Amino acid sequence: MRIRRHLTALAVGGLLVTGCTGTDSPAAAPTPGPASDAKPAPTSGTPAPGGPSLPASLTGQRPDWKPCEGDGAGADWRCATVKVPLDHAKPSGATLPVALIRKEATDRKERIGSLLFNFGGPGGSGVDILPQLSGEYGALNERYDLVGFDPRGVSRSSGVVCRTDAEQAAAETRVDATPDTPAEEAAFLEDAASFGAGCARRSGAVIPYTTTTATARDLDLIRRVLGDEKLHYFGISYGTQLGGTYAHLFPRNTGRLVLDAVVDPTSDTVGHARHQTVGFQRALDSYLKSTGRTPEAGTERITRLLSELDRRPLEVGDRRLTEGLAVTGIAVTLYAESSRPLLTEALEAAEAGDGGPLLRLADAYNDRDEQGRYSTQSHSQRAISCADSSERPTAAQAKALLPEFRRLSPVFGAFLAWDTAGWCADWPVAGEARTPAASAPGAAPVLVVGTTGDPATPYEGAERMARELGEGVGILVTNKGEGHGAYGTSACVTRTVDAYLLDGKVPAYGTTCG
Repeated sequence: MRIRRHLTALAVGGLLVTGCTGTDSPAAAPTPGPASDAKPAPTSGTPAPGGPSLPASLTGQRPDWKPCEGDGAGADWRCATVKVPLDHAKPSGATLPVALIRKEATDRKERIGSLLFNFGGPGGSGVDILPQLSGEYGALNERYDLVGFDPRGVSRSSGVVCRTDAEQAAAETRVDATPDTPAEEAAFLEDAASFGAGCARRSGAVIPYTTTTATARDLDLIRRVLGDEKLHYFGISYGTQLGGTYAHLFPRNTGRLVLDAVVDPTSDTVGHARHQTVGFQRALDSYLKSTGRTPEAGTERITRLLSELDRRPLEVGDRRLTEGLAVTGIAVTLYAESSRPLLTEALEAAEAGDGGPLLRLADAYNDRDEQGRYSTQSHSQRAISCADSSERPTAAQAKALLPEFRRLSPVFGAFLAWDTAGWCADWPVAGEARTPAASAPGAAPVLVVGTTGDPATPYEGAERMARELGEGVGILVTNKGEGHGAYGTSACVTRTVDAYLLDGKVPAYGTTCG
C-alpha cells in the first residue's frame, strides 16, 4: 500500500495501532428514480453554488431513528438512513442512501442543535468511528446531538468496492511502490490501472458521483432533514476539505465550523505529495531527536534497513515484510506522539531480523485484521480522491520528481513521488478540478486549527485554508506540538474549540497553544 494522503482520526486517538476498527457492512445500492434508467455519465454533475432545487420527497424526509445493528454502538446511539440525489444535477433522479448515527444532547433545555463529524480518510466511516471516539466529545454532547455519517461511496452509503481481500494482499507483497526496474515500473502502473478497473466493474454506478462537492451538498440536505437552520460541523484531516467546500457552496448556511488537521486547498496532486514528504520527514526528525539520535544518523539507519528489505524482505510466518510495508508501518506511528515507543520497538526488531512488529503496524494502517480481511476504506478513499482531482500525473512526471523528493526525505520521498502517478492512473472517471474551492465570503467564522508537527496535513495548509476562506471567516489557531490533529490532545486547543462551539466565543486570529 502507498502512503495515503489523509488518514482518519483513529490514528490521532491511538486506536489504529491496536487493530482494525472499520467494518464492511453491506453497502446499499443507489435507488432508481424517475430519470435513472440510463447508465450514469462518466463525470459527475456540477450544479452552480446552491444547486437545483431539491424535491419535497427529499427535503421532507424525517429520519426513522432505530437502535443500531451490531455491537459497535451503545444503547444511547440511534441509526437512520437519509436519501440523497445520486447526481445533484438531476435531483429528481436516482438516489443513494446515506447512513447516519446520532447520540442526542444530554441537556435538552440548552440544546444548540446537531454537530456533524467527518473524521477524514477520505473514506472513514463516521457511523463506526464516532461512537468509538465519543468520549472525547462528552462536553460537546451536553448541548449538541453528536451525528456521524458515512459519506457517499463509503461503507453503508453505497460503499465503493474495488478488489477482493486476496487481490489486495497479493498487491501489497507483489508490487514495489518505488520501482527500480522497467519490469517493476510496469507492474506498479498495471496494478494502479487494475485497481481503477475493479472499481468500475464493481461500483461503476457510484464512482462518477463520489466528489467532495457532492458530499457537501449531501451535508446541506442532511442539515435540513435534521431540522437545523445552520450546519454545525467538526472536520478532521480530509474532513477539513469537506468543511471548506461546504462553506464555499453554502456560506449563508454555515453555523459553527471547526477544521482540525487541515488539508491545503491551494495544493494540487504534486503539491500535496511534496508537503507530505516534508511533513513526514519533519515528524521523523522530531522522533529521532527524542531518542537521542541526530536526524541525519537516524534517517541513514532507517534507509539502510529499507534498502535491505527492498533486496530481501523479511519472512513473517507465511507473509513478508517488504520495503513498502515497512514504510507504511513507520508512517502510522508518526500520526501521534504517543506511538513513538512502538516505532522504536518495531525498528529494533526489524534490524534483528523480526519483521512482525512493523508488519502489524502496516496492517493496522491498511485496515487488515488477523484473519486477512481488509476494510474497504482505501477503496473509498481512492474513489473520492480521484473523483475530486482532475490531474493524472504520468510515470515520467513522477520520475522527474524523484531527486527533489528524495532530498526532502530519503525515507518517504520516493514513495510519495511515485504515488502521484500511481494513485489515479487510468482512472475510469474524469476528476472535477485541479484544486478545491474554499473561499466563503459571508460565512460565519470558521476555526482552522493547525499543528506545527503534523506529518499528514502540515501546518502550512492551515494557514492557506484560513486565507482562502477569507478575512473574518478563516480564524487560524496554531497548536505548537506533534501529531495529526490537536483536539483532545492539546488542552488549550480543546478549551478554545469548546468555547467556540458551546458559547460562540471566536478566538483572535493567530491564537497560539503550546
